[in-house]
Amino acid sequence: MSLSTRPSARKLHPLQLAAVIFLTVSGGPYGLESLLSYAGSHGALLLLIITPILWDIPAIFMVLELNSMMPVTGGYYQWVKRALGLRWAFYEGWWTWLYTFADLAIYPVMFVEYASFLFPAIAAYKIPVCLAIIWSGVALNIRGIVPVGKTAIVLSIGVLAPFLLLFVLFFLHHGAVVPLPHPSLKGIELPSMGMALYTIMWNFIGWDNSTTYAEEVEKPIRTYLISTSIGFIGVFAVYLLTIIVAQQSGISADMLSDNKFPALGALIGGHWLGMLIAAGGMASSLGLFSAVLLSVSRIPKVMSDDKLLPPVIHRLHRKYNTPYVSIIICGVVVSGLVLFTFADLVLMDVTVYGAGLLLEFISLIVLRYKMADAHRPFKIPLNAAGLCIMVLLPVGVFAIALTGAFSSSGKPLAPVLLTVAALCSAEIIWQFIRLFHARRARA
Repeated sequence: MSLSTRPSARKLHPLQLAAVIFLTVSGGPYGLESLLSYAGSHGALLLLIITPILWDIPAIFMVLELNSMMPVTGGYYQWVKRALGLRWAFYEGWWTWLYTFADLAIYPVMFVEYASFLFPAIAAYKIPVCLAIIWSGVALNIRGIVPVGKTAIVLSIGVLAPFLLLFVLFFLHHGAVVPLPHPSLKGIELPSMGMALYTIMWNFIGWDNSTTYAEEVEKPIRTYLISTSIGFIGVFAVYLLTIIVAQQSGISADMLSDNKFPALGALIGGHWLGMLIAAGGMASSLGLFSAVLLSVSRIPKVMSDDKLLPPVIHRLHRKYNTPYVSIIICGVVVSGLVLFTFADLVLMDVTVYGAGLLLEFISLIVLRYKMADAHRPFKIPLNAAGLCIMVLLPVGVFAIALTGAFSSSGKPLAPVLLTVAALCSAEIIWQFIRLFHARRARA
């Protein structure tokens, strides 16, 4: 039985998909702590409002249109293949696989950071704890999409509940109306601007990731529209309220960056709230890892179907009907990346992701011409020229972030070199694949 022939009871429903999208994209505001130190109190809120409008909304519209036209396993890989051909589809799949390795490696590292608030001694056991997180997520994904979806609902509640308590306690003490700092980017240097944008962009990436298992979603066109809308509104609201509370609490930017949101919780509500937020951070890390692994594990399978990767990656689990070989490979590679720091992994993650996202935007425009008559239950109300202008918005944000982040004199060379190597490796591997198939054809 293929992934697409599962009975309805074994497919994701709107609430489950909304929870998976929430954990794929966000997992709560964890990871935003450095924003105030990069952008300052006057720039943080401004960037937090502007960046999703320019970076996320165009991406969400693109995802909804293409997914409504082609709700198939492999999602964005299949869109690029239909629009630009197999070579660029390989680039898309390969870059996605590589950037997700960096993305997945972030979450076990985050787990240890938040667990350290509850158990300070755990920091000395970072590597074995990270490996335990990685392989528990691998085991859950091998069991299938529905267990991941059900787990996502539970973990989403665990992530959101402590922050709801934080908001209630804050507004009970300060009232419903709080003075906000005057929005301004004045005085923010380009490297800091770049890292602030990277921080926000990383906390908002991944709307396309949930499309890779579209055939495993009940009534996918309607469900994705509902679930994505719920996800974006929820993510944006939680981020905005959290940064407002952090600004008004009086906590220093350095303390927030160093001690994370549990320190904010302890300041607002006491140590018990700090502990709850730390536990929420651990739940967020677990949920993000499982949700992102779910999405990326489907890409090597469809690439293997196209003979771009070894056939063994195509193999499905006999009992759970999941691409278990692909899932295990992801677990192996990610296990070697947990030695990098959070900032290094975010840099690699967002840069390679941005390159793949650009191919998806190009595919959106190309398919308006190649498949002009194709049924699109959701269609962006813009012509081709309007789509080009829309695409310039996220591209501009990405260019500013990239320039700023890579211009930092203090940025370690290793993650920069790895990022460049990851981008260039797609063409190198593609040439090997062409050579391999050419030799087989002559044999």
